[in-house]
Amino acid sequence: MDAEFAALAEPYRPELLAHCYRILGSIHDAEDLVQDTYLRAWRAFERFEGRSSVRRWLYKIATMACLTALETRARRPLPSGLGAPSDDHRVAVAAREPSVPWLQPAPDALFAAGDPAAVVAGRTGVRLAFIAALQLLPARQRAVLTLRDVLAFRTAEVAEMLDTTTAAVDSALRRARARLAEAGPVEDDLAEPDEEVRRTLLDGYVDAFTRADPDALVRLLRADVEMEMPPIPTWFTGQRAVVGFLAGRVLRRDLWRLVPTRANGQPAFVVYQRAGDGGFAAYGMQVLTLVGARIARIAAFNDPSLVPTFSKAPSAAQHHGENVVK
Repeated sequence: MDAEFAALAEPYRPELLAHCYRILGSIHDAEDLVQDTYLRAWRAFERFEGRSSVRRWLYKIATMACLTALETRARRPLPSGLGAPSDDHRVAVAAREPSVPWLQPAPDALFAAGDPAAVVAGRTGVRLAFIAALQLLPARQRAVLTLRDVLAFRTAEVAEMLDTTTAAVDSALRRARARLAEAGPVEDDLAEPDEEVRRTLLDGYVDAFTRADPDALVRLLRADVEMEMPPIPTWFTGQRAVVGFLAGRVLRRDLWRLVPTRANGQPAFVVYQRAGDGGFAAYGMQVLTLVGARIARIAAFNDPSLVPTFSKAPSAAQHHGENVVK
């Protein structure tokens, strides 16, 4: 039975991980819930009668596990979901709020295993703005919207997964769509620039950041660029505020090393800071939103505990004295 279960169920792990991440907003919690899903499914496999597909059966288990988990967990916001931005870099920056369960980024690599259909399902609907918008919804509306609008399950299938009626699914979906519309565009369908422009832009960003060159940054950022930095609630809007904050409080020559990666279907960097011994220690993650040939948003997650999730990046010791972007 173990071999049969693994052969049938394992191809769906990446897309189930993405599904749980969309609902929970935490890649760490999502990994735990997917593990729990597979344990529950394995224990119940002998009783699986095949009245639905294995895929839909697994989604039912995973979704109900997420909803149960959310009964005792707060939503995971970004700073932009809690208050208004500042357009003045001279404001007092709020203290870190480690007690807030902040939204976490997720590495694309975790959604890249499995067969091609599973990869597509895993990578769909994981852009950071969309995940943040989902956190505004009650848990059950999150589940309905992701199952219907992201994964394209039929209404009757969603009703069966959630042990409810089709009328209840339709009602929850209408409310969820209306709430997201009120929240504004989620930038989920923005087209990034072509590869050559993207590479030039990202290389320029790393160079400007590591050389502490605010003038070079100005040429890379949109006029309406935004920057947020969980666990710090303060966030900034406008090129003048963002560059002013970075120039005055963040940028120091040869203080930072940025290692390129991908997160939430977007360009991202693992960030290392120079330590007292001259090496570099893990500092956090940055996820960028690109519009045209400019950077429209910087989400800087100042949390070293996120770095092991992106463990394919070289170790901090390897960054000493290196230009990490080839």
